[in-house]
Amino acid sequence: MSSSESITPKATLSARTPGSRRSRGNGTRRSRGTDDRPATRSARRRSRELALQGLYQWFLSGSDFNAVATHIRGLDEFDRCDAAHFDALLRGCMDHAVQLDEVLVKHLDRPIEELSPIEHGILLIAGFELQQCLDIPYKVVINEAVELAKSFGGTDGHKYVNGVLDKAAIDWRAVEVQSR
Repeated sequence: MSSSESITPKATLSARTPGSRRSRGNGTRRSRGTDDRPATRSARRRSRELALQGLYQWFLSGSDFNAVATHIRGLDEFDRCDAAHFDALLRGCMDHAVQLDEVLVKHLDRPIEELSPIEHGILLIAGFELQQCLDIPYKVVINEAVELAKSFGGTDGHKYVNGVLDKAAIDWRAVEVQSR
């Protein structure tokens, strides 16, 4: 702060002139995606991110599980993920993609081939977790998918992912969804 600037006391904030900006907090600004805090993502979230990268590679190259998994395991950030969850996600999504797509397609507003590879991968991961990872509450699965879509997807992809999964959750976890 330069010597000519001053901090506006909270008592005078109501007397702001139109168009002036109010200072909040300690003066640091954070925008979505550019947080300067140390990375505190959980090992499971990292597993989902890496599984999404693997599915993206699979969609584009058609490589088999071993080739994709070997590539992802060679990345620097792999050591900070839950390797068992990563393996379960990647193998499960690749092995059961057709069955997962059969449920997801009922809730899409377009053919599955028109989804971006990112949206498709996120939906597969969440679908697999809803179907197979019953220890993870369905709301957590949906929230994690939305966060992936915010980080890696298109502008409003997270809204689409949320809508599809909110409907598809009933197919995989009817009792849990209805008890909310």
